[in-house]
Amino acid sequence: MELTHIRNFSIIAHIDHGKSTLADQIMAVTQTVSARQLSDQLLDDLTVEKNHGVTVKARTARNLYQADDGHVYELNLIDTPGHVDFNYEVEKSLAASDGAILLVDATQGVQAQTVANLRLAEQAGLVILPVINKIDSVNAQIAATEKQIRQLNPELAQAPILQISAKTGQGVPEVLEAIVHYLPAPQGQVQAPLKALIFDSVYDPFKGVIVNLRLFDGQLQQNDQLQLMASQKTFHVHELGILTPDRTPTTTLKAGDVGYLITGIKDPQQVRVGDTITSVNHPTAQPFPGYQPPKPTVFTGLYPVKDYKTLKEALQKLTLNDPSFQISPETSDALGPGFRGGFLGIFHLQIIKERLLNEFGVEVLTTVPNVTYHVHLAEAADPKQFLTVNNPVRFPDFSQINYVTEPILRATIVTPENTVNNVMKWTEHYKGVLMDIQNQGQLIKLIYKIPLSELDYNFFSRLKSTSHGYASLSTKFLDYEPADVVRLDVRVNYSRVDALTFIIHRPDAPQLTQKLVTKLKYTIPRRLYPMPVQAVVEGKVLARVDVPPLRKNAAANNEKRSISKKQALLRRQNLNKRQAAHNDIELPQEVFNAILDLEV
Repeated sequence: MELTHIRNFSIIAHIDHGKSTLADQIMAVTQTVSARQLSDQLLDDLTVEKNHGVTVKARTARNLYQADDGHVYELNLIDTPGHVDFNYEVEKSLAASDGAILLVDATQGVQAQTVANLRLAEQAGLVILPVINKIDSVNAQIAATEKQIRQLNPELAQAPILQISAKTGQGVPEVLEAIVHYLPAPQGQVQAPLKALIFDSVYDPFKGVIVNLRLFDGQLQQNDQLQLMASQKTFHVHELGILTPDRTPTTTLKAGDVGYLITGIKDPQQVRVGDTITSVNHPTAQPFPGYQPPKPTVFTGLYPVKDYKTLKEALQKLTLNDPSFQISPETSDALGPGFRGGFLGIFHLQIIKERLLNEFGVEVLTTVPNVTYHVHLAEAADPKQFLTVNNPVRFPDFSQINYVTEPILRATIVTPENTVNNVMKWTEHYKGVLMDIQNQGQLIKLIYKIPLSELDYNFFSRLKSTSHGYASLSTKFLDYEPADVVRLDVRVNYSRVDALTFIIHRPDAPQLTQKLVTKLKYTIPRRLYPMPVQAVVEGKVLARVDVPPLRKNAAANNEKRSISKKQALLRRQNLNKRQAAHNDIELPQEVFNAILDLEV
C-alpha cells in the first residue's frame, strides 16, 4: 500500500458519547470483520469494559476501504479510552496517529473530557475531524452542539462537521470518505533507516513481550535484527503482522503501517512504551522523544482474601499488560503480607479489582486510598528536603513534622447553567477554590483549584448526582501546596490497626472521627468480649465506641444453673479482653467500605 493511501487515525470523545459504537460501524462497513463476528463494543474485549460500557485498554484495527475515487485505502483505527483516569492511554494512541475524529454526543454537547482529549490531539499536531453523534435522538441539540464545537479553536470554526448516528449507521460512509479526503496521509520514507514507535505492549508467558508499533521510516521483515534505542536491548523478529483487530501475521511492514511485533523478550522491564525500534545494522540517527511514563495519583493496599501467592502472580501479570498500574510489596500487622498499588484514579482501582476477579478469580481486600504527601521534617538539615509518603502508616509522628504539602489539581467542570449553583456549593464543600468561570452558551465552565485527596473518594459521584448526570470533570496536576493534614489512627481493643490508618485534613477530624467509629461499630465482626474502637489524632482520642460482644447463652442446653453461676460464666468471657491478640481481629471489605462512604 502506497503512503498516500494510508490513514492512521484515532477517535477521541467523552465517555459514553458513542466512540466504541462508531468503531464497530467502521469495521462493519469496511467488512473488516464478518457479520458472524460482529458484536457490540467489538474492540472492548475485557469483561470490565463491556460491564461498564467504557474503553480501558486501547486497541487497533486495520480496515480496507474502497473510496468513491476508486482507490483502496488502508485505514488504521487506533482506539482510545474516554474516561478521565485513562488519559495516558489516549496520549499513547495519539502519538501513533496523523489525525483524529472528535466525536460529540448531540444530546450532551461538548464536555470536559471532550476538551481535554482535544487538547492532547492538538499537542500531538493532529488534524481534527469533528463529528456529531446521536442525531436521531429526540433529545438531540444539533445546532447548539455544532456551535460549541466551533468555539473550541479557530481550526474547528472552519472545519466540516459531519452528523451521524453510530447506532443505526446513518452518516458512517460519509465519515469514511472524510477520513480519506480530509485527514492527512503519513509522511515517511521506505528506503530510510528503520524508525518505529512502540505505542502499546502486552506480555505473553510463551512469546514474551508483544509490542504494537507505528513505522515512521524504513521497513520490517522476518528475522531482522533490531534494537530498542532507550534500553539498548537487541533482539530478532520472531513474528510480525497487522491487527484486524486480531493478530494476523505478515512478512513485511513498511513506513506508514501500524502492526504488531513479537520480540521474544521475557523481561518486560526492558521494553518501554514510547521507545524507538531501529535496525542494528542501519540504525536511525535520532530516536523519538518518547513520552513520560504514567504517574500514579492514588495508592491503596491490596491484600489477599485467601492465597497470597495467587494474588502475587495475578498482580504481576496485570502490571505487564497495564504499565500505568504499579505495585510494591508491603506487610500489615492486621492483614498480613500484601502489596501497595498505585493507580491513575479511583475508577482505575475499581477496574483492577474487577479484572483480578474476572480474569484470575482472585478476591482482594483494598484499604483506604490515599495520595502522595511531601512531609518536611522539623530537624531536616536542608529545609528543601522532604519525605515522600504514599502509605499513611509511614506518615511521621506529629512531633517530627515541620509542615506537609499535598498535590493540588486544576479541575475543569462543565455543567448546565441551571445546576451551576449546586455544583459550586459542593465543589467548595470539597475544598475547591474557584479560579475562573466562563460562559459557553447554555454550559458554564468552572475552573477550580482542589486537593487531589478530595477527589479520591466520591467527589465525581456527588458531582454527577448534583448535576443530574450532565456535569463533566477533567483534571490536571498543578503543584504541591502546604496543607493542614493529620494522621488518623484507629485502635481496636486498644491495639492500633495499621490497615485503617489514613490522612485527613485537621478541620474535618472531629466530625469525621465520630462518624467513623459509629460505622465501625456495626461493621467490625464481634467477639465474645466488648471491643472499644478509638479514633486517635496526634495522641488524642477524638472519638470512641464499644463494639458489643457476642454473648453466650448462660442457660444453654436447658442446664439448670444458679444465678451466681450464670453471672460467673458471663464474667469469665469478659476477662483478659485487653490481652486479646490484635491479629485476631478480622477486617472484611465492609470495614474499608465504611471509611470510603464517610462524608464530612
